Amino acid sequence: MTPTELTISRLPPHLRRYVVSQDYDAYTPRDHAVWRHILGKLRGHLSQRAHSVYLEGLAATGINLESIPSLDEMNERLSRLGWACVGVRGFIPPAVFTELQSLGVLAIASDIRTHEHIEYTPAPDIVHESAGHAPIIANRRYAEYLKACGLVGFKSIASAEDQAVFNAIRNLSVVKEDPDASADEVAHAEARLEAASASRRYVSESTRATRLYWWTAEYGLVGGLESPRIYGAGLLSSIGEAAQCLTPTVRKLPLSVACADTDFDITRMQPQLFVARDFEHLFEVLSEFESTLAWKRGGDFGLEVARQARTVNHLVLADGREVTGRVLDTVAAPAEVAPGLTTALVRLEGPVLTSLGGKGDGSRPWNGPALVAFGAGHLPERGTFKLSLASGLELEGFSAGGGEVLALRARLAGRALDVPAVARLFVTTHLPSVAGGPADPATWDRWFGELEAFAEGDGESKARERKALALHPSLAALYREVRTLRDSGQAKPERLGQIAAAATDFQDDWLLRTEVEELKARA
Repeated sequence: MTPTELTISRLPPHLRRYVVSQDYDAYTPRDHAVWRHILGKLRGHLSQRAHSVYLEGLAATGINLESIPSLDEMNERLSRLGWACVGVRGFIPPAVFTELQSLGVLAIASDIRTHEHIEYTPAPDIVHESAGHAPIIANRRYAEYLKACGLVGFKSIASAEDQAVFNAIRNLSVVKEDPDASADEVAHAEARLEAASASRRYVSESTRATRLYWWTAEYGLVGGLESPRIYGAGLLSSIGEAAQCLTPTVRKLPLSVACADTDFDITRMQPQLFVARDFEHLFEVLSEFESTLAWKRGGDFGLEVARQARTVNHLVLADGREVTGRVLDTVAAPAEVAPGLTTALVRLEGPVLTSLGGKGDGSRPWNGPALVAFGAGHLPERGTFKLSLASGLELEGFSAGGGEVLALRARLAGRALDVPAVARLFVTTHLPSVAGGPADPATWDRWFGELEAFAEGDGESKARERKALALHPSLAALYREVRTLRDSGQAKPERLGQIAAAATDFQDDWLLRTEVEELKARA
């Protein structure tokens, strides 16, 4: 079993299905030339501009300048740092990305940008994910921040519209890296993203968590405002941004939780950046942000965030049980039921899954409605029941077992409530937490994953095929020969001149000419 196969085998099945093989042999000679060109320029530029751990981190994580890194070699090195990596295809769902990161697994997009977009690409690629994220992990404290930030993103609640925005971003990245994409296709993809963004009813917790991640792990600077250093992966992997970010044209702002309220555009270089005092500063801001989330606040606040989102989330009850489903509505109590809780009853839409400690209880998901009643009371396992809770809520019916109730009736302060006659009923004194997604993602995925399956998609597949076909066989042969000459150290001026002459047949391919000129200078 290879190091990467071992890493994959340790992942839960619901994460494993997003992983793709690197297929190292599929990289073209020009792909390796793109990598070499970018890493050569970045290393020279960043040696005095990046955080001091950057150069040391390249070697520590198995990244060299000459060729695209093998994930197997990276996994061997990363394991010494308590991390691992897996290959993915471009953008993956945010919940998957953040859960992987919280587990200490880097999701590395296996594709590499085209030479036309060598300075910057909005699409995830192996340059960004490996040469950007991996080196700074060599700093133990920063590596801890990445995991903590991943957990916060994973627990944040996403809105229904966030999915549409994700799909639009993914589509735009595919189109922009497709060599055959027309101007109309690019314009349509950009318009789709604009429309998806405009459809958002509000800024979700997940969006705010993404912004925090963007302005720190992706585009963060560290040190003094006047002379900061680069640590963000987006800056470390972009020739254009790395050159521009420290110039006066880019505003430098002290890092604060306000960055979570600052939007960004993935298709353009950033006009401002946030500067952390040091890596401890990242934890201070993350802690402040975390305290604003439903995951930490629970109660009425958490219920309203989940109701507004219209997505699958989970409630954590007083005894630790977790109830996963969609919050539909709530019924207010006449007075406070518990600190931060003035809700008497909440209704969830099925399917509903119960779990404890993030592990399902083994029962099938409940496909009907579910109710959570707040107050001190006990639902019998079987038989008729009548509960009178301190909130003024009265419930009566028949308990069929496993929380299922029949012939349910409810009254609040003497007023009859419209409740489903058949439901799953939970009773709890208070609500410590309301968090994003299912409490047990593995079980949820086992039951419903096929309904929400993330496919690679024809667009990405076709774009990769067209990218490979766009490299003319004769041009590929020239790239291959240049690489052989470089590796052998026996590049003769006469042969280099012949290759340069042959390269004139491909006027748009400046990268080969650059490679040849560099070898000429050494010969």
